[in-house]
Amino acid sequence: MDTNSRHILIAGGTGFLGSELENYFSSKGNEVRILTRSPKRKNEIQWDAKNLGDWITEIEWADVLINLTGKSVNCRYTEENKKLIMSSRVDSTAILCKAIQQADNPPKLWMNASSATFYVHAETRPMTEDDGILGDDFSMNVCRRWEEEFFKCTLNHTRTVALRISLVLGRSGGALPMLRKITRLGMGGRQGSGEQYFSWISLKDFNRALEFIINHEEVVGPINLASPNPVKNAYLMKALRKKMGVPFGIPQAKWMLEIGSRIIGTETELILKSRNVIPERLLEKGFEFEDPNIEDAL
Repeated sequence: MDTNSRHILIAGGTGFLGSELENYFSSKGNEVRILTRSPKRKNEIQWDAKNLGDWITEIEWADVLINLTGKSVNCRYTEENKKLIMSSRVDSTAILCKAIQQADNPPKLWMNASSATFYVHAETRPMTEDDGILGDDFSMNVCRRWEEEFFKCTLNHTRTVALRISLVLGRSGGALPMLRKITRLGMGGRQGSGEQYFSWISLKDFNRALEFIINHEEVVGPINLASPNPVKNAYLMKALRKKMGVPFGIPQAKWMLEIGSRIIGTETELILKSRNVIPERLLEKGFEFEDPNIEDAL
């Protein structure tokens, strides 16, 4: 599928990744529209991510559907937030399935977000799409339920790909701005033991990988979106200090991180879980990373 002049519909596309994808695909001559709860621009269409509505005409319009809908996991895991994290992902996936099934002219490709958090904490064994180990905690169960809803959708004319997204490194959002901030303040030492792996992908390669998937119709199923070179947390922070010209960084013990996470309203899992994820299927299909190493991305 050639991406030139394609119609690309991004559900939940007003956040960091959606905005960057919109800019990327628009710059290549594609027309991009956004499904959002609060439309503000001409190319934004209102939906509630739970019920069918007038927005279903956009499904007929789209060649490619990308679903990024989901409450941010950068919050405290209260019972209320857990319900919202789960329901926002599962409900949006279910209603998009129903809309595509009813369409006379459905999208040729549906890419649905998932997460590299799908796999267990792993400090030694790499996690690939075929050999990754699934665990049993809240975050992993969200990913499992999310993908179950996606892959149980029976479609006759639409290719489906689940995007197991690792931490995307970009200037305007994601993990990097906060890491830069604490490094600038002298707190950019290792976090916890520093032995946990950090799976990441540069924003440039994230955009390019989705374009690659669009253009390669043989790519189906779950796909790990991660650099082929995950790094340990201690190495990441050292590389970031060097890049920023900061001579030292105070290490942060787990108990310190627990206190800090409560203050800023997030969970330590986001930095202490070891994500050792390898993009085996992308590499097998011939995708070439422009930023394969953390130094390149930084």
